[in-house]
Amino acid sequence: MRKSLLFFVLMLPSLALASGGTVPLMNANTDVSDNASLQSGAKTFVNYCMGCHSLHFMRYQRLAKDLDIPEDLVKENLIVGDKKIGETMTIAMQKGDAVKWFGVQPPDLSLTARSRGSDWIYTYLMTFYVDESRPTGMNNLVFKDVGMPHVLWELQGLQKPVYETITDSEGNEHHVIERLEPVGEVSQAQQTEYRRTVRDLVNFLEYAGEPAQLQRKSLGWKVMLFLFFFFLVAYALKKEYWKDVH
Repeated sequence: MRKSLLFFVLMLPSLALASGGTVPLMNANTDVSDNASLQSGAKTFVNYCMGCHSLHFMRYQRLAKDLDIPEDLVKENLIVGDKKIGETMTIAMQKGDAVKWFGVQPPDLSLTARSRGSDWIYTYLMTFYVDESRPTGMNNLVFKDVGMPHVLWELQGLQKPVYETITDSEGNEHHVIERLEPVGEVSQAQQTEYRRTVRDLVNFLEYAGEPAQLQRKSLGWKVMLFLFFFFLVAYALKKEYWKDVH
């Protein structure tokens, strides 16, 4: 089937797909204040995702500043080709080639975390499974018949579906996926490492969806503190103005 190697897979809880049902989303547990996680996620995005997906609204220079990465390291490790530090994170793939290879143009991921949600992306990346009927040989629980291959399969390994038969209210039987199970052996350390890698990637995409949130959240408590002291001053001034009215 494929070259022999020790596959890493993450055991999943039961994810029953009853007729008309949806897959329960896993908790991504993101934290955009975790700078080490954002740096790791940026590295994973460039190495595994940026061959097909761009971030049209993210500049390398902004990334370097926000994530505390020296610009020379960004140029050396994150910029592919002859792009400049001030340019956006776009890719060279042409729309026509993308449609020819994948049947559809891979979307820009700048706002995906805001539109889909971080938990959705996390669950999506955790629930690829083997499906020989698909052109890529893979399918996905939360995005059925997706055209995207499982680009992280070498990190996670392969998963296969386990089906169960259910009967609907009209007495018709349906085969649905009860759970996913690993193809090959898996260690706890491998599970933990893959969960961390995906969390960091999703964390980076959440940051990329709104880079200003780092400054916004930092400024927020300062504004609230100012309003609190302003209220005290305003209240004292009000009492002073009205003390002779009564």
